[in-house]
Amino acid sequence: MTIPTFLRNILSPLLSRKVRVALATVLAAYAAQAGLAVSEEVLYTIMGVGISLILGIAHEDAGKYSAPLAS
Repeated sequence: MTIPTFLRNILSPLLSRKVRVALATVLAAYAAQAGLAVSEEVLYTIMGVGISLILGIAHEDAGKYSAPLAS
């Protein structure tokens, strides 16, 4: 396995919107725990928005493969 192939395999999950949102949400939570002056409300808002985005993207992805309704 060459280095570019190895890097492509390691970085390929970053192409997913769900992975990027999850990464940003986790980074915000760790930054708040590491001493960034963030209130508990702001942290819960960041976590809630991150979770909502991930669920929304999953719902959207699931709808792509469902059969259209017959009218």
